[in-house]
Amino acid sequence: MPSTDSGVRFGPADRLAQDPESLRRRFWIKFKKVVARLPFAEDLLAAYYCAFDRQTPRHVQAALLGAIVYFILPFDFIPDMLPVLGFTDDAAVLATAIRMVANHIKPEHREAARAALKRGVSVE
Repeated sequence: MPSTDSGVRFGPADRLAQDPESLRRRFWIKFKKVVARLPFAEDLLAAYYCAFDRQTPRHVQAALLGAIVYFILPFDFIPDMLPVLGFTDDAAVLATAIRMVANHIKPEHREAARAALKRGVSVE
């Protein structure tokens, strides 16, 4: 398994976090599959746009990318395919990350999220 600069090994999540293009691609694939079932879709997209905004501080990007990686990984604490409960763990992780960095998620991130949802999430 690859390791981080500190020598700590995290496995698949670590590899995803270090490959932004793969992370983006996998995010959009999963998001498009499940968007109709996500009551927190706008918040997730706003977090995504904030995480990939070059003006966002690194520590904020790290917190948001961690939540995004948790969303796209195929293994979860609660499997996403379970009706009703499937995305509760994803929502909790995202809500915690957003609460930690809420002042960095700007109106333009939220506007981009609303616009993407309005046009059917056809952006990447």
